[in-house]
Amino acid sequence: MKLIECVPNFSEGRDLRIIDEITSVIRSVEGIRLLDVDPGAATNRTVVTFAGTQAVVEEAAFRAIRRASDLIDMTAHTGEHPRMGATDVCPFVPLEGATIEDCMESARRVGRRVGDELGVPVYLYEHAAPGGRRSLADVRRGEYEGLAHRADTPDFGPAYNPTAGATAIGARQFLVAYNVNLNTKDRRLAHQIAQAVREIGKPRRNNDGSILKDEDGKTVFEPGRFKEVKGVGWFIDEYQRAQVSLNLTDFAVAPIHAVFNACREEAGRLGLRVTGSELVGLVPREALLAAGDHYLHAQGATTGVPERERIHSAVLSLGLDELAPFDPDAKIIEYAIAGESGVLAGMPIVRFLDELSSDLPAPGGGSVAALAGSLAAALAAMVASLTWAKKGMEARRPEMELLGVKAQELKSWFAEAIDRDTDAFNAVLLARRMPRTTPGEVEARSAAVGAADLGATLVPLEVLERSVEALDLVLAVATHGSPTSVTDAGVGGWCGLAAAEGASINVRINLKELTGDRAALTKRHDEALRKARKIAAEVGRAVEEHL
Repeated sequence: MKLIECVPNFSEGRDLRIIDEITSVIRSVEGIRLLDVDPGAATNRTVVTFAGTQAVVEEAAFRAIRRASDLIDMTAHTGEHPRMGATDVCPFVPLEGATIEDCMESARRVGRRVGDELGVPVYLYEHAAPGGRRSLADVRRGEYEGLAHRADTPDFGPAYNPTAGATAIGARQFLVAYNVNLNTKDRRLAHQIAQAVREIGKPRRNNDGSILKDEDGKTVFEPGRFKEVKGVGWFIDEYQRAQVSLNLTDFAVAPIHAVFNACREEAGRLGLRVTGSELVGLVPREALLAAGDHYLHAQGATTGVPERERIHSAVLSLGLDELAPFDPDAKIIEYAIAGESGVLAGMPIVRFLDELSSDLPAPGGGSVAALAGSLAAALAAMVASLTWAKKGMEARRPEMELLGVKAQELKSWFAEAIDRDTDAFNAVLLARRMPRTTPGEVEARSAAVGAADLGATLVPLEVLERSVEALDLVLAVATHGSPTSVTDAGVGGWCGLAAAEGASINVRINLKELTGDRAALTKRHDEALRKARKIAAEVGRAVEEHL
């Protein structure tokens, strides 16, 4: 399945009635997940983020652009942010399973509809632009006021729409809209910092202070500190402070924490202080994890801690909650799309035990095997973290940090498998309840039962195989970890073996239901179970030696 994100920016940030009407038409498209609505009064602009499969995202984008064209009159619009239309910009961004080429197709299809059906000029930008990438800044040059006098023609639609303006529609990689807060109201100082860190940099000057021009009369720039960064400085009245407003067009090239630290350095040179920062719209999980890890390392702490702690480190260190509370579940795109934790994995433990002890067939032993695996990984992470911090064991820190990171990732995988096992069992029940009164129904039921039986076999098989990974980590911390925590490693070993043995019997009973050649699955099962038992025995011996 191809998932695409769309992040339209509408030129209205003050009238909540208009914003609600636009977001309502987005919600009206079945299959759309509205992830974020971020209005700004000073910019008079609202950034909306939604995601879904390709076709539904295209439909939602078109409906939103149509409604914005009906409700927003650009002749009366003012705001701090550059803009050219009621829907100023509408980028399509690839998420899971999608490519930039998919987004290029979406941008062009929606752009054609907007131009033909709504009579709004559309300029394609970034990867969607014909003939190669075209920057949004170039497309928007002259803003709304300059549309009537533009020499170039739009890619779709008429040359001019007096009330709706024009819309830039494009395809791009994930853009992080990021503002750094300063302890000043002076926009010019903020802009100096923006010039220092952004890719294009600042204009070069002649000896007399005038701006240097090339032979074509264009300004010559002195490059800034980061590629893939665009930025300006502005003053935000509602915050009573200046901000360095930045777009990070590739956070792998220009990480959030590196840009933030650079802004702090540049601010210090001007006698200013960075007081915090804010993210506009959503941010990829990996961007904040990288920031959290950077600051944990800087503090001399291990990164082998739960993911939420790494995120918390980023939020605190970047000051993301200075202007408003920062909710990771709402602001991190992977969390927002996934919603809450799995039905079972997200339960309080007492409630899960109640559910487990009821007269329902699921959750059952398969989910408990996955839970045992998560406990094994969690104990491995715990011992690694305690060893990392223990005086006299500093030489073990690199090894323990790596073990801790792996164990945390494995713990999360097992937690998801708790629900996956129950879902697989329920799929088997549903398939077996399908009607079989006609030849067509019999055929459909047979195919569904076969697929469900295979799924019910593969989930515990994966739990079994990953139990081997968990036991490897437990053995490492039992052997090289702090002796004072060896019994915790021992319990982790027994949990890992319980996960493996529990998953094994679930694999074996489900293998009996499969048709066709089962040799490959049987071989995987036998090899993983043999390894799990062997490693668990080694853990037991290592623990006994310490005792």
